[in-house]
Amino acid sequence: MIHKYKLGGYNICLDVHSGAVHVLDDVAYDILDILEKTEKMTKEPQQEIFDCLGDKYDREEIKETYDALYELYDNGLLFSPDDYEQFADMMTKAPIKSMCINISHDCNLRCEYCFAAKGDFGQGRCLMPLETAKKAIDFIIANSGTRRNLEVDFFGGEPLMNFDVVKQTVEYARSIEKKYNKYFRFTITTNGLLLDDEKIEYINREMNNAVLSLDGRKEVNDRMRVTPNGKGCYDVIVPKYQKLVAGRGDKDYYIRGTFTKYNLDFTNDVLHFYKLGFDQLSIEPVVSDPKLDYSIKYDDLPRVFEEYDRLANTIIESRKKGEYFNFFHFMIDLNQGPCAIKRLRGCGCGNEYVAVTPQGDIYPCHQFVGNEAYKMGNLHDGTFNTDMKEDFAKANVYSKENCKNCWAKFYCSGGCNANNYQYEGDIRKSHRTSCELEKKRLECAIMIKAALAEESDAYECDGEDCFSSCL
Repeated sequence: MIHKYKLGGYNICLDVHSGAVHVLDDVAYDILDILEKTEKMTKEPQQEIFDCLGDKYDREEIKETYDALYELYDNGLLFSPDDYEQFADMMTKAPIKSMCINISHDCNLRCEYCFAAKGDFGQGRCLMPLETAKKAIDFIIANSGTRRNLEVDFFGGEPLMNFDVVKQTVEYARSIEKKYNKYFRFTITTNGLLLDDEKIEYINREMNNAVLSLDGRKEVNDRMRVTPNGKGCYDVIVPKYQKLVAGRGDKDYYIRGTFTKYNLDFTNDVLHFYKLGFDQLSIEPVVSDPKLDYSIKYDDLPRVFEEYDRLANTIIESRKKGEYFNFFHFMIDLNQGPCAIKRLRGCGCGNEYVAVTPQGDIYPCHQFVGNEAYKMGNLHDGTFNTDMKEDFAKANVYSKENCKNCWAKFYCSGGCNANNYQYEGDIRKSHRTSCELEKKRLECAIMIKAALAEESDAYECDGEDCFSSCL
């Protein structure tokens, strides 16, 4: 299987099962139009190729280009076989390695698009007691098998509303990790309103990652991210984020925004983040009921695609000028990407990853919280539905009808199970709009790699990215 497309002045071909990327001249691109029908090559070109392209190109040029393509084919970098499907049903038993602790089902913002019912997940406003948080740590240790490195994300609502329990939970985990030969990496996701010097110092010391919510320009952010009295939060949180990031050192962070139909020019928001001093950036499309005014509908996709193209070209030009910012959705590893399990199954929702509520209820992830059909158990009564865990383990790109023959399957890994369920009614039925957005981002990400490789004369397999060039 291959995927070929034109973008940014490049003819690009992704060989799906090997992960190789080929930047082609027009002759090679046109030859692949013919070969794509059968996905097979013989050592000598078929007469059909000369018949179809003879009026457009010189016969010798066609033959030379075909020979170059055949060499790729012979080396397993073009029309390569699918070696993954045979393992899809074997990857069911996996330890739990990460957990989202909903430390707060309360929030000091009332963001219009909030999937968590503006903070309480539809379950009433409350904070997690320390006893429950400790049991969450015990649970992940008990269910992590021999895996040493464990990840915990303090989430909400707004975690800083329950900051004392955050600190006590970290202290508890650190006090027992050596006993069980574990090491915890902690993340906190915050809207920033309650940040102060003490909290900034603690987060920069104890949290391996910090996710900072901000939607972009002041007028964009304050339209959707408002306090209970309807006021915007931009002026309060930006200086706090700047102070926190200045003290992060080599620890991870990223600004996490959401764009809606109101700001389809979101490149301007990404650039605004950079001007504020932030270089680890994400701005993601809102996923919401299409009936809502701010929702991105299928008909909006051409405009969104134009903006992704604009952002990709902006990143290329910035890199050429020595300016660097990292856009999360354009991060891509072309050297086989992540491990096979992640390529087939994605984030591990419901299998390697679970979420815990203040009441101790266990869900496949934070976006399933409140859906009783997907409640997996409870920390306090010791229940855990292993049958549901196994069902999620089997939700992979080959068990999802729209994914198994999709060129993007190894990069999106079947998409978000929660979005699939919420908008399509089935975790194995892909959310159409999200799929199209993901494929467009991937095309842009590959094009950026091609452009930067060309800039450094790196059209080759260099140990990081696998490129070939037929130019």
